[in-house]
Amino acid sequence: MGLGEASLIGITILGSTGSIGVNTLDVISQHKDKYKVVALTANTGVERMIEQCTQWQPEYAVMADTDSAELLRAKLKAVAADVEVLSGDEGLRFVAETEQTDYVMAAIVGAAGLLPTLAAAKAGKRVLLANKEALVLSGQIFMDAIRDSGAELLPIDSEHNAIFQCMPVNFGDGLAPTGVQRILLTASGGPFRSKSLTELHQVTPDQACAHPNWVMGRKISVDSASMMNKGLELIEACWLFNTTPEHIQVVLHPQSIIHSLVEYSDGSVLAQLGNPDMRTPIAHGLAWPERIKSGVASLDLFDIARLDFEEPDLERFPCLRLACEAMQKGGTATAILNAANEVAVAEFLARRIRFTDIAKIVELALTNVEIEEATSLQTVLAADKRARDYSNTAIQELAA
Repeated sequence: MGLGEASLIGITILGSTGSIGVNTLDVISQHKDKYKVVALTANTGVERMIEQCTQWQPEYAVMADTDSAELLRAKLKAVAADVEVLSGDEGLRFVAETEQTDYVMAAIVGAAGLLPTLAAAKAGKRVLLANKEALVLSGQIFMDAIRDSGAELLPIDSEHNAIFQCMPVNFGDGLAPTGVQRILLTASGGPFRSKSLTELHQVTPDQACAHPNWVMGRKISVDSASMMNKGLELIEACWLFNTTPEHIQVVLHPQSIIHSLVEYSDGSVLAQLGNPDMRTPIAHGLAWPERIKSGVASLDLFDIARLDFEEPDLERFPCLRLACEAMQKGGTATAILNAANEVAVAEFLARRIRFTDIAKIVELALTNVEIEEATSLQTVLAADKRARDYSNTAIQELAA
C-alpha cells in the first residue's frame, strides 16, 4: 500500500454484485480520497465480479461458490492479476476480519450472510448491517459479539437507519429510560398493498418482484410483497434498539418518503425523510458521525404533494403476524421463521407453490419444529437446518 493510501479507510463489501453492493461502490466512487476497496464478494456472479475487480482492483475477491472462484481466478489473470481469489465460508470470513479491513458492508442476502457478518463483529469492525438475517437468526449472540469486541454496528436498511438517526445517543439503555415511547416502522406495502386475498392466490413471481418504489433482488422483493421483509425488520429493530414488538408499530406508507419515525414520551415524533434511494443510508453509515454526499437527488416536497398512512391488514399479510409471534416466542423461533421463509420463497420463485403458500409453510414450521434456547451459534444453525428440512417436506406434501 502506497503512502497516499495508508490513511484511506479499508472497505470489504460482502455481496458486492447485489443492489446494496453496487450502490455502496457508487457512493465510494464519489469519495476515493476517503475509502479504499479491500475485498469484494459474491456467490456465483462471475461476469459482474470481473467488471468490479477490473474497475476497483481490490486485494481480494471471494466467490462463495468454489467452481465460480476457479472460473474467476482464470479470467482475472488478464485484467486484474494482482487480485487474490478466495472461496467459500473460509474466504468470506477472512476478508471480513482481516486487518486491512476497517468497515464491512454486510449485504449478503439470507442466512448465508450470518457467518462472515458475525466474524466482522467479533473482529471489532464497523459493521454496516444490510443483512437483517444476522440478527433474525442470532440476535443475542450477535449483539454480544458487538459489545465484547467493541465493534460499531450501524444499520443500513433504510428504516433502521432512519430510526437510528431519530434516536437519542443512549438508546442502548432501552426505550423508556431514554424517553422513547415507541418506534413507528414504515412499510411501502409492496406491489400487493391493495389486492384482495382472492387476488393474492393468483399472483406470479414477476408481479411479486415488481416493487413500486425500490429496486431490489428477487428474494427480498418477494419478502416485501408478502410483508415478511417488514416482519424481519421488526425483529431486527427489537435487537438493534433494545425493545420488544409491543413497542413497535408498523405503518403502511406507500410513498416511501418517511423511512421511519420515533415517538417520545413528551409527544414529539421525529421522522427521517428522503427519496427512496439506498445510497442515503449507505453514505450515512460510511461517514457517521459525519455526513458526505451520496449522489441522491434533493427531496422535492412540492412534487410529492401528499403523504399517506394505513394500518397493515394481518389477514392478507400473515407473514407480519408470524414474525411478531416468533420474536415473542424467543429462542430459535426467529431462525425457524427465516429458514422456512427462505425455502418457501425459493419454491414460489420456481413456480412450484402459490404466493399465499409462503405464509402457510412458515406457520407450519413454527408450529412443528422444536423451539430451543438460542444458547450458541451451533444451536441456531441446527434449528435453521431442521426448519429447512421440515419446510421442504411440507412443500412436497402440499404439492401432492
